[in-house]
Amino acid sequence: MRRLAVDPYPMPDRTALPAPQVARRIDPLRAALLIHDMQNHFVGAFPAGSSPVVELVDNIAALRKLARTLGLPVVFSAEPAGLTPGQRGLAADMWGPGIGDEPDAAAIVARLAPRPGEHLLANVRHNAFLRGHLGRLLRAKGRDQLIICGLYAHLGVLLTAADAFMQDIQPFVVGDAVADLSAEEHALALRWAARSGMVCTTDGLLRGLLLHREPKNA
Repeated sequence: MRRLAVDPYPMPDRTALPAPQVARRIDPLRAALLIHDMQNHFVGAFPAGSSPVVELVDNIAALRKLARTLGLPVVFSAEPAGLTPGQRGLAADMWGPGIGDEPDAAAIVARLAPRPGEHLLANVRHNAFLRGHLGRLLRAKGRDQLIICGLYAHLGVLLTAADAFMQDIQPFVVGDAVADLSAEEHALALRWAARSGMVCTTDGLLRGLLLHREPKNA
């Protein structure tokens, strides 16, 4: 894959998120968490110790921690290393040959490395549903809401959210737990994501999950 270099930009806060088109509430009994393409190769395009990658990893870690506590399925999608030209298809024209054989390039970043009981799915296209087992896994778990975070907002995140919508799976794109090649592309992706699902903040989603868990007559 052609090596990208992303300039720092501020992670958007709740005031920068698009207005919701529909009112939906996250339900821990219906939801799963998808962590998309948080691999060393992709995360390494961002300057370490700067926005947006600092907030990106922190917020995904917070989502993953609560998801595990509440029993949500945690799913990682990751591009395999060493894909052939036939497996890359037209993506090779846009982005080059893909992840090479560099040590640990295809691995999930250490702080988010998958743990026992979590699911790691290979994806050979930006859309995590396409040519993969994500849809089958969600159906097997009885889940029809999908929390989406990771990289890149205008590619894998947006396309996966749109496909979830087409399959009657409610997408929740976490606006400050995704990142992109620029602030402009990040903002554009969130505006489009709002057309098919909820765009929320990490804090808002965490509160929603915890609120749904509280006793009704407390």
